This record gives sequence, structure tokens and C-alpha cells, in this order.
Amino acid sequence: MGLFGRDGKGNPFDWLVIGLGNPGEKYANTRHNVGEDALRLLAQRRGETLKGGKDNALLAETRFGPPGNDQRVALAFPITFMNESGRAVGALARRFRIESPERIIVIQDELDLPPGEMKLKSGGGLAGHNGLRSITQHLGTQDFLRVRIGVGKPDSAHVGKVHVLAKIPKRQREILDVAIVDAADAVEMIIADGIDAAMQRYNRR
Repeated sequence: MGLFGRDGKGNPFDWLVIGLGNPGEKYANTRHNVGEDALRLLAQRRGETLKGGKDNALLAETRFGPPGNDQRVALAFPITFMNESGRAVGALARRFRIESPERIIVIQDELDLPPGEMKLKSGGGLAGHNGLRSITQHLGTQDFLRVRIGVGKPDSAHVGKVHVLAKIPKRQREILDVAIVDAADAVEMIIADGIDAAMQRYNRR
């Protein structure tokens, strides 16, 4: 059987939510790690802590939704570097028996959106994002969901890599913190109401 689908080992998890970034204090609070920030907020809202384990990821297993109608959700931050994120995501998709790529939500930084703008996307291109490229290679598909947090394009004096790995100025940090909350809210809405309803709400603002 392929990567997605039931394999007879028990009930699959309903969702896998991935927050992208680079591991270590050096990269904390950089533009490239806004996905991690949103993921940690989701865990915090549920009283969970991301903990180390196998599959190259920090992980929390939790539930979203009201009792009796809740969904099993794995929250994960790959502790590979960004360009190897797919190693963790592929292993986690197998481990939690995720049935479809549309049940994987990736929270990411997005150069093509202005700082603080947050948009949702289902499948589509990779826009040169090394984390998305790695995930696509390991899943064998681009059809996963993306929660894109805009960090803006660098000015002419900076290349993209320097821009996304730089510490964020205070004023822009405040803008991004609002977008991180929006991203966490959007993940919750995707899980509760579906990607189409969430896109209608967040992509038209």
C-alpha cells in the first residue's frame, strides 16, 4: 500500500499539522520560524508541550473539537533543518496513518506575501520554498494544505536566505505576532469546518 491510506494497524489520526522552521535557539524568532511559532501556539491553547521523540520531530498528540465530536490531531515541528523537513513529514504521515495529503496542514513563512498577511492554499506550486520542496519529495504529492504567513520580500540589499534567517525588527515582530494568531485560528477552522470554508473567510480579507 502507498503512503496514504489505512494499513490495518488501527485507527488513523485525523490530521497532521506541521509548523516549519529551523531547530535551535539561533533560529528562534526569525522569519523562517513563524510556522513553528503558530504550531507552538496551537499546542499551548490545548495545554500541550511539544516533546522530542522519533521521526526527527518535536511532537504533541491532541484532540480538536468538542467531546464526542473531536478529531485526533498530531502537532509536529521537524527538527531537521528546513530543506530536510520532508524526512520528518513523510515518517509522521506513515506513523499516524494519515489517509490523504489533504489531511496534512503545513504552516510556513511566505516571501510572496507582505509581512503579516496570512493566506490559505490547497496544493499548488512551491514558490521556491525549500521546506515545501522537501515535503513534496517525501510525500510524492503537492496536494497538502498550506497556511502561509507573509514575511515580505527582502530589499535589494539582502538575498532571501539572509532575510528569512534574520532577527525580526520590533515593529514587524508585532505585525507577525498577529498573523501567527490568525494562522492558529485558521488551522482550527480548517479542522472544524474544512479548507473551503476557511479559505472563504481568510483569503478574502
